[in-house]
Amino acid sequence: MRSYLSPLDATFLEIEETDASAQVQIGWANVFDPVPGGGPPSLETLREQARSRLEDASVLRRRLSTPQVAQLAMPIWLPDPAFDVGELIRRDTLPAPGGEEQLTEWLGDHFSRRLDRSRPLWEVTLLEGLEGGRWALVFKVHYCLVDGFSAANLAAALVDAEPHPEEGATTLAELVTALGEEEQRAALTRLRGVIGVGGVDAEIKPRDVAALLWRSGVIASRLANLQLQPAVPTSLNGAIGTDRRLAPLDVSLEALERMGRELGGTANDVVLTAVAGGLRRLFEQRGEEVERVRAILPLNLRRASDALVLGEEVSSLFVELEVAEPDPFRRYRKIAAAASETWEGAAGVANVALERTDLTPSLVQSVIARVAFTPRLFNLTVTNIPSFPFKLYSLGAPMRRVVPMAPLCSGQALSVATGGYDGRVYFGLNADRDTVPDLPLVRAGIEETLHDLSRVAA
Repeated sequence: MRSYLSPLDATFLEIEETDASAQVQIGWANVFDPVPGGGPPSLETLREQARSRLEDASVLRRRLSTPQVAQLAMPIWLPDPAFDVGELIRRDTLPAPGGEEQLTEWLGDHFSRRLDRSRPLWEVTLLEGLEGGRWALVFKVHYCLVDGFSAANLAAALVDAEPHPEEGATTLAELVTALGEEEQRAALTRLRGVIGVGGVDAEIKPRDVAALLWRSGVIASRLANLQLQPAVPTSLNGAIGTDRRLAPLDVSLEALERMGRELGGTANDVVLTAVAGGLRRLFEQRGEEVERVRAILPLNLRRASDALVLGEEVSSLFVELEVAEPDPFRRYRKIAAAASETWEGAAGVANVALERTDLTPSLVQSVIARVAFTPRLFNLTVTNIPSFPFKLYSLGAPMRRVVPMAPLCSGQALSVATGGYDGRVYFGLNADRDTVPDLPLVRAGIEETLHDLSRVAA
């Protein structure tokens, strides 16, 4: 059946249409050892596995009715039961010698390209030619199709929790929580921007629509009147292009947790402090004096009734990262305090949580989504890409690492994504190729800060 785009989904599409540099998609690369017998699997084998495990995944089979969002007519989702999901799994080969330099260069180029809106808005690439016979599965998914958590559904279809699962055994994909039935996810959207997921039919209940319009206007006015102070601009903020460069690194999850525990905070505080250390190294080398930067920590907008709490300060979405402080421990304490205040502030305004207003979250989602991609309000994005804490396999080959990728927002030349897997936390630094040719400095600064905090914690 057909279904309407929610206002949140339409917002993500419109952001791309108004900014040539925007690519509102997430991605990640899973790197595997050779399959039994050596080398990568065959493309057809992967396609057959995807066909069998994604046969009923209606979300992954749908496409937009038109590629553009118009003012008075949004595209709708059209199901394509005859579509072959295997056709969105492609193959490419890494240039020799297939080392880290070639891999990050290929990933930067791959994530520089937008998804084709005439097709379902996801794709997977079987990447061959990595050193030692290794290979990778590279995923790219548009925000308007699925959120970060549900994207794990797609990844789970191509991996297993054991090397050789028994025939008929429950697959990992079946154990991952799905988005829900098409009817639950789709919007009964007749009145654009107000009625959305969980909304009402404007033709059937006009009085309810009028009430929702009034309440939406109240919240929209509050958001519009917030005195959001722009972030102090840095050399990372300004016009960017469409080409990307990536830099990965990883650290032990146990080490992060130990550092956070010993220093009186959390592993997340350690991550934010490490990012600040990377930026400090970059700005020092550029001869740039920056006291602090503002990072946005995206919330799960789709589960607004559970995760999104709005109060007097939308700035609860932002965390100030101290950069000028030279002592890593003092820097950590300041950032940990700022992060704690952010989340306490969000909890403190629970009296206006969406579930207590009886207001469909669609309008609020759209406003917050636009804030999340608004230039000048923040300097960079730091986000988490959901992954799996235990060892995974694909066709008998163990998975060794993850390279996560978060999109760049307008006017921001750097984003940082993290993802956990099998006892390690993987960082993915995504940067504009022209603005940040010195991206390795950020990675080196993160590694140096982690080393310093580990030494202090010990």
